[in-house]
Amino acid sequence: MLYLDNAATTPVRPEVRDAIWPYLAEWFGNPSSHHTVGEAAASALADARARVAKVVGMRTGDIVFTSGGTEANNLAIKGIAVAAASARGASHVVTTAIEHESILQSVDYLQRVHGFTATLLEVDSAGRLEAAALANALSDRTALAAIGYANNEVGTVQDTASLSAIAKAHRIPLHVDAVQAAGWLPLAGLGADSMAIAGHKIGAPPGTGVLAVRGRIPLEPLLHGGGQERDRRSGTENVAGAVGFALALELAEAERIESVHRVGHLRDEFVTRVLQLVPSARLTGSVEHRLANSASFTFEGTSGEAVLLELERRGVVSSSGSACAAGSDEPSHVLLALGVEPATAQTAVRFTFAHTQHDPLAPVADAVAASVAQLSA
Repeated sequence: MLYLDNAATTPVRPEVRDAIWPYLAEWFGNPSSHHTVGEAAASALADARARVAKVVGMRTGDIVFTSGGTEANNLAIKGIAVAAASARGASHVVTTAIEHESILQSVDYLQRVHGFTATLLEVDSAGRLEAAALANALSDRTALAAIGYANNEVGTVQDTASLSAIAKAHRIPLHVDAVQAAGWLPLAGLGADSMAIAGHKIGAPPGTGVLAVRGRIPLEPLLHGGGQERDRRSGTENVAGAVGFALALELAEAERIESVHRVGHLRDEFVTRVLQLVPSARLTGSVEHRLANSASFTFEGTSGEAVLLELERRGVVSSSGSACAAGSDEPSHVLLALGVEPATAQTAVRFTFAHTQHDPLAPVADAVAASVAQLSA
């Protein structure tokens, strides 16, 4: 079975698994405890924090360990917005129509519970946001803007550095969802005020993640209790998870340039072959500005779910889009925002490759062609 759904989750790397085990079996102490086992855990946590900070180009104190990308996005959007409302009366947030549900639902929460207004910026047919659109949406009332670095469904990459410069010029915090970008795009030097990363996308265990948020940004916590993570995220820290996350992130960054070159080349060959073999295939998202491991198509005249079942019968596992919305019968909000017709959006299939992909993907393209042909007969 060939697993091509790495945007949904990835296996835990063997190096990470080995690094985690001592903190589950031997040095399992509570980092707040003042004894040998607790102090060993605290030291490991501090070391993991420093290693993550180095990769993302922020200070050690800026790193908040979370349970994943969803919590990190929630903490950034709700925490920064509520703090800005208290400090300066801010009541407006900006994002785009193609963001992950953890961003869109957090924005919806601010509207329903705290009376915020929201601007959902449109993107072009490739999923790219025009910098001028962000500039025009920002005002003195804006608490923050939240933008995905790379889209989880179609792989489109935003010009985050330019967007950060615009937000900075307006003195508005910019939160970047880098969950899909980690390991494929540089994380340091973006100029973002906060950044979300999920461990299970980079070979760390599920239930691990980070919100990197600059210390000068006021942040109202979601969780209250013992004041861990510098009062930004209470709860006994997951030391083993933090150790595993830090190592996985370091490895992903160390391998990034080579992985992008190798996997991107294989992906391009795969896309070319699918488009040659399947007349109904249409690539979605940006051709030029795309994650190296991502290829998403629509197959007019079929059902995306039916194609997935045929592919699995042929030994290929992929998906129709976001795993977080897999149970929904509604067409993808991302594809609709790109201007894809609802019926066509229901035919979408997404392939996302691992950093370990070395073999040519022509057999997968052939399986796609055979599956679509079978369903179109």
